[in-house]
Amino acid sequence: MTTYDTESITRRIAVTGTRDTGHRTPDEYAGIFADYLGPFADAHFYLGGARGIDSLSLLWLARTTSAGITVVTPGTVEQQPEEAREAIRNTAHRIAEIVELKAAELTTPAYFARNRWMVDHATMTIGFPREGAPASGTWHTLDYTADCGKPRLIVPV
Repeated sequence: MTTYDTESITRRIAVTGTRDTGHRTPDEYAGIFADYLGPFADAHFYLGGARGIDSLSLLWLARTTSAGITVVTPGTVEQQPEEAREAIRNTAHRIAEIVELKAAELTTPAYFARNRWMVDHATMTIGFPREGAPASGTWHTLDYTADCGKPRLIVPV
């Protein structure tokens, strides 16, 4: 089997989710990730490099799996919130790649472009939207995944 063959059968998963995660404990998120990311522990994950679900899932994946991890930022890592930068620093040994899209301004279109980049490189998306929250970047990403004809798993938190 060639490298191309191996890469073509590796599941590549974009993870998207709410930044507002204070309504659950770290142990609750660990259980959610074990249930919904754990079955894909042999996959390669694309994570958004922001606070909330992005940082929590990065920490969980790095600590509990051997999965490949790519962190994607709309600008640079240094422009991310401290919580996200700390998660990236603490898991640097496990991150296969950091993609900095270097947007001139960190506005909604830059975040949507980052999310589209992740979905375009993934074979599926797992989304963790805030339960009961109105339309969000998470839902925009999940809708884009569906528009691309790719599977999505939606886990409200």
